[in-house]
Amino acid sequence: MLKVFVLLALAILFSSCAAVKPWEREKLADPIMIFNENPIDAGIQEHFIEHREGAAGATGAQSGGCGCG
Repeated sequence: MLKVFVLLALAILFSSCAAVKPWEREKLADPIMIFNENPIDAGIQEHFIEHREGAAGATGAQSGGCGCG
């Protein structure tokens, strides 16, 4: 029974890994995958919250970690 469980777990683990070819990436970059439907409204709301609370940052922006960007 343990062997069956281990084999099933390995099959599930390895089936979730997939290599994406460069010409297939456009399907993953579909606009339907965007979290915010209207990024301008989201930016305005974020700006408002930053000024209301007196704090900025930590909103999920990606940068190099050096504070430059």
